[in-house]
Amino acid sequence: MTIGKSNRQFRKKGRKQKADPFLKKVWYDVKAPNIFRETQIGKTCVNPTGGGKTSEQQLDKRMFEVSLGDLNKDERKAYMQFKFRVEHVSGTNCFTNFYGMRLTNDKVQSLVVKYHTLIEAVVNVKTTDGYTVRIFCIGFTKKDRNQVKKTCYAQSSQVREIRRRMVNIMIKESNCTLKELTLKLISESVPKEITKQCQSVFPLQNVYLRKMKVLKTPKVDVDTILKLHGFETKKKKETGKKVNRKKKKKGGNRKKKN
Repeated sequence: MTIGKSNRQFRKKGRKQKADPFLKKVWYDVKAPNIFRETQIGKTCVNPTGGGKTSEQQLDKRMFEVSLGDLNKDERKAYMQFKFRVEHVSGTNCFTNFYGMRLTNDKVQSLVVKYHTLIEAVVNVKTTDGYTVRIFCIGFTKKDRNQVKKTCYAQSSQVREIRRRMVNIMIKESNCTLKELTLKLISESVPKEITKQCQSVFPLQNVYLRKMKVLKTPKVDVDTILKLHGFETKKKKETGKKVNRKKKKKGGNRKKKN
């Protein structure tokens, strides 16, 4: 018997290549409210409808975080991060609403300076359209122009007074709708008002609304969400037909007395 290799060619058992899961995904456009210059936030993917859940249900309440520099095309305000939540899905569009804001970590860290007093205030407010919001404010004491002293510390009584004024101004400015409050965040009108009102107690600098988050949201109709995105929905008035009612004669059912 000869010893040697067999002439038969054996096939190597290869592993099956797994299909790319992203090929089956469905892509949607994410839209921001029309108070910003750029309403197209980006795109998001989701699994197709199946397993008892539609793709719209999977997208509901999904969160997105975008820089204000990208939304308003202004790099100077890139330190503000806005958070949005999907409230309605129509076609291939995800319509979102404002859900929070925060300053970036590098911005907050750059504000902290030695020999100055840091003052913070927190308050829960309720907007006129039913949203409960928590607002965080931060500020620092400021040196005078001709000050020779190295330190710039405020007394504890001054800190309490400044914090009280911060809270009052935030409550006063938030007595509006969530849309109007978002516009105030973009224009930074609230920190400017706090700096102006606290000037008599102790001069402040670098006053910002550090963070803002939505705690409770009311039940929102689809029409209100579409109005935020610039869609007008006209409601038809229900008009009924006029019906002529016959007037009953008084004493018609009474029996005549003989």
